[in-house]
Order: sequence, then structure tokens, then C-alpha cells
Amino acid sequence: MPAVVIIGSQWGDEGKGKITDYYAEKADIVVRFQGGNNAGHTVVIGEETYKFHLIPSGTIQNKQVIIGNGCVIDPKVLLQEIELLKSKNFKIDLKISSNAHVIFPYHNLLDGLEEKFKGKLSAGTTKRGIGPCYQDKIARFGIKIFDLLHEDILRTKLEQNVMLKQKLLEIYKDKTILNKEKLIHEFLEYGEKLRPYVNETPYFINKALDEHKKILFEGAQGALLSIDHGIYPRTTSSNTCSGGACTGAGVGPTRINKVIGVMKAYLSRVGTGPVPTEIIGENEEIANHIREKGHEYGTTTGRPRRIGWLDLVAVKYARMISNIDAIAITKLDTLGGLEKLKICIAYMIENEKKETDIMPTNMLENCEPIYIEMQGWEDKSPDEWNKIAEKGYGAIPENMKGYLNKIQDYLKIPFCLISIGPRRADTIQLQKIF
Repeated sequence: MPAVVIIGSQWGDEGKGKITDYYAEKADIVVRFQGGNNAGHTVVIGEETYKFHLIPSGTIQNKQVIIGNGCVIDPKVLLQEIELLKSKNFKIDLKISSNAHVIFPYHNLLDGLEEKFKGKLSAGTTKRGIGPCYQDKIARFGIKIFDLLHEDILRTKLEQNVMLKQKLLEIYKDKTILNKEKLIHEFLEYGEKLRPYVNETPYFINKALDEHKKILFEGAQGALLSIDHGIYPRTTSSNTCSGGACTGAGVGPTRINKVIGVMKAYLSRVGTGPVPTEIIGENEEIANHIREKGHEYGTTTGRPRRIGWLDLVAVKYARMISNIDAIAITKLDTLGGLEKLKICIAYMIENEKKETDIMPTNMLENCEPIYIEMQGWEDKSPDEWNKIAEKGYGAIPENMKGYLNKIQDYLKIPFCLISIGPRRADTIQLQKIF
């Protein structure tokens, strides 16, 4: 199957970086199709940990990587990641869509000001300028990577944008004065440094598919943060579902052969908004235990993530909107040592006294989880989990098998991969995708 999409099936932070890196070994190309440097992907190789925000995860496998038109790019961050890769002697075979939009410093400023203005309706963004950049794209004020290569175009667009953004900053009572000439000079320099990587990527990707190349399309964030299908307005600003790979990379839907949904064995979220299975109150000690053991702190911001029990109603919804074919489950080792585990299989909608297994995206704050309880499994050291991974599925604890069987019975789709540790070797592959 030459074209495979990998997406998150929860609120993000499911371990997509590791899964993409793992499957990238057999791929020819890895394409990032949405989001910006608000996403953080972590890959562990031996004793080394790599954290990226824009460069696709497959670059650590020395694969050809593409940043698609559906992404928004902070050139300064991207160039820092390129320099990091060079310093580690990785091959950089990168193509950047000329149609990807560019994040400017005024986007970062406005991100923070808008979040403050929204108050209770704020999404808890990373304040990296993602939303305001996508706003400009949709409103047709946007500046693209292509424009950084042409001073006349950049100057014309920045004259308009700086005038408009300055007025917006005044409305928000921010005293920052934007320097148009400084921005033109700075971003023309970025453009020259990125020029060797800029490409008409849809042509390149489709030609590669015609030649039967194996391509991974890597999503950022999670399905429940989709701008169209997530829990609005506490979402990101792009389409995080599998369909986003088509619009964000320039390929038709019939060219996608398989969709892998990455799912954590429990749930976490960074940002505001309702999370029905969040572990709070008298059970907060359990949440703290999982957070510390699973290193649940944002890759981009370092913020502690909210922790919850596995919510299968949410994952089933993600499966539907992205037509997920198989699940890659991560962080099973993190739950080791907990005597009892809970899985949400339905909601009770308050006031209506109605039970449902359908995710009501517009009234999730009124949903109480209905749980089944499962027996946990013993804790093990990283080396012990690694030895289990070497032996394969038959060696995992019986209670873990029961947990996995319950998930599979509910979702009615198979597991393709089980992760019981952060390293590549801590992985049990149940299904090949290439």
C-alpha cells in the first residue's frame, strides 16, 4: 500500500512521532500536511531524544521529507531545526511547499492578545501564531513561502499586513510598533536560506505515487482538535483528520490506501475545554502518577498535560471521521502498576438523563462518562518491557491482553502496532503497512 496517513485519534500527544518514525523505515517519503510549530513530535533513538515541531519525523530515518501546503511555517524555527539536524550529521532531503503560509511576529503577538480577549472561550493555544496565520490564509491576506523569494511581492503584501495588524494591536491596546522594513529584511533572509528546499510539492508527491513510491502522510495534533470536527472553539486551526492529508498535500482521496490512528492507552490533553474522563478531585493522585511516569508535559510548551482514562466514545468518533483502518496504541507501559483501570464506553448526558455512545461535539461539557473497570498489570522496568517487545505479543501480561481485546471489540478494528516504551525497540508490530 503506497500511501498511508498517520493521525492522532484523541486530543493529540498520542505518540505520532514515534509511530511515524517506526514506519518510516520502510517508507520512501514522509509528508507533514497540516499544523505548525504548535505541534511537537518526540523520537527516541538509543539514548538520544529528538524533539521537532515542523520537520517531519521521518527525517531521523534519513528519508526524503516534505512540508506540505497545509502547514504554516515559522521560518526561524524551521531553520533552527535544519541546523540541529546538520549538527547531528543527518541527511537533510527536505522539500517545502511554495504554497505553505508563513508565520510573522505579529501573528504571535495577536495569538496571545486574542486568547486573553476570548476569556472563558479561549482554546489554551501555544501562542505560536498558528491561528492568526491561518486567519490570514482564509481571509486572503496571507504571505506564502513563495513570497519570501520575491521582494516585490513580499513588500506589497507586508505593507498591507503591517498597516492592518498595527490597527488591530491598537484595538487590543498593545503598544508594539511594527517595523515593516525590518520584517522585509529579516524574512527575505529567511527566504534565501530556504530557497534550495522550496518546491511545487503536489507535482512531486503525485509523481512519486505514480512511480509506486511508499509515502507516509504525518498528521499533527489529534482528531478531536480538528477545526471542522473537533470540540469547537477549543480546537486547533487546521484539519487534523485523514482528509486533511488530501487538501494539505495536494493528493486526491482515492490515492490514500490506509489510515492509521494513533491512540494512547489513556488520555491526555493540553489546553482548555471539556474532557469527560479527566481524572480530577480525589483521584488526582492517579493522574499525577500517570503524568510523571508518562512524562506528560507538552513538547512545545512544557505545560503539564491534563490526564484522563481512555475514552472509547471519542476514539470511535475519530475512527468514523477519518475512516481509520487500524490502531497503533502507545504508552501501555505507563499504566503498569495501577491496580484498576477504567475505560469509558458511553456518556450520560446531564439534564436529559440520556445514555449515548455518540460523541455530542457541541455539548460535551454536559456528558458524564460511563465506565467499565479492568484489572491492571504489574509494573516493569524499561529493560523488562524491552525484552517483552523482543518476544512479541504472546509475552505481554494477560491483563494487558484483556485491555487490548476490550478496545478492539469496541472499535471493531485491529491493532497494527503496540508500543510499550519510548524507543523503537519497545515496539510490537502486528501488521505491516508497506
